[in-house]
Amino acid sequence: MVKVRIIPTLLWKDLGLVKGIGFNSWRRIGSLLPAIKVFNARDVDELILNDISASVFEQPPDFDTLEGVSNESYVPFTVGGGIQSVDDITKILRYGADKVSINSSAYTNPTIIEESAKKFGSQCVVASVDVKRSPEGEYFCYSHSGSKNTNRKVLNWVKELESRGAGEILLTSIDRDGTMEGYDLDLISSVTSSVKIPVIASGGAGNYQDMVDAILIGKASAVAAASIFQFTDQTPAEAKKYLHKAGVPVRKNFEVGN
Repeated sequence: MVKVRIIPTLLWKDLGLVKGIGFNSWRRIGSLLPAIKVFNARDVDELILNDISASVFEQPPDFDTLEGVSNESYVPFTVGGGIQSVDDITKILRYGADKVSINSSAYTNPTIIEESAKKFGSQCVVASVDVKRSPEGEYFCYSHSGSKNTNRKVLNWVKELESRGAGEILLTSIDRDGTMEGYDLDLISSVTSSVKIPVIASGGAGNYQDMVDAILIGKASAVAAASIFQFTDQTPAEAKKYLHKAGVPVRKNFEVGN
């Protein structure tokens, strides 16, 4: 098994760090740059940064903030929010990001996935897929930070994203987001069994066992989380220790005997 990544997710809105439940009721929980410094000190594998304002209001990426992040971050990071063109991606990568996360624009202009993969390589292109479960039990994709139902079924969409050149899928359950009740294992399993590219599970992590379940049961290649690291004493380093003891291969920047 490839070594699993544990990826803190940071959501920012107007320079402030925010978090909500079900992509709603955003509340401020601090500032972005100090949080970046904290995670630098915790030796995380990667970070995911998403600009909520740009996503919801279709604003261009906040390049000024991105420049500040690049100056502070010593770990690889992925940037999402407001990306509309290959030119936007070019600027984001030049400002120091390692990958881009594309969501809303892919629905209206799916060629942005293949164009960016061709120009920068699939490893730079993360297709972000935000999902809600309907009352009938079907999974549908949502855009604009979960505010618009695209009426696309998730399995059809992830297969298309893969065929267009996406390097990995960031799969977020809107229903589980911020609840800390565990990942949607049915959703994760259905997607990982439908595509060959890595899937990052997101939405619902409340403890380290949830992460183990997403990997061993859901077959996710990585786990992303926000609330667990912002509202509890649980840390990425302790998560790695727990996963290691559960037999999940992780990057060991900790003492195995601890």
